[in-house]
Amino acid sequence: MSTTKIIGIALLVCGVLGLAYGGFTYTKSSSDVDLGVVSFEVQEKEHVNIPIWIGIGLAVAGGALLLVPSSKS
Repeated sequence: MSTTKIIGIALLVCGVLGLAYGGFTYTKSSSDVDLGVVSFEVQEKEHVNIPIWIGIGLAVAGGALLLVPSSKS
């Protein structure tokens, strides 16, 4: 399998996942108060939205790379 096909599959999968989920969530930890032996840590959940046009663009680019004929040298 050529590198072009592998990149095409990866882009296609990322595009479809971006369209299906619309974004991803991660947890950000920060140390707010540190009083010697006692410290308080705050964990916040952050959500990153992925625009629809990026998901469509990735899926189309991945599909295009899969349709490109491979060159044998």
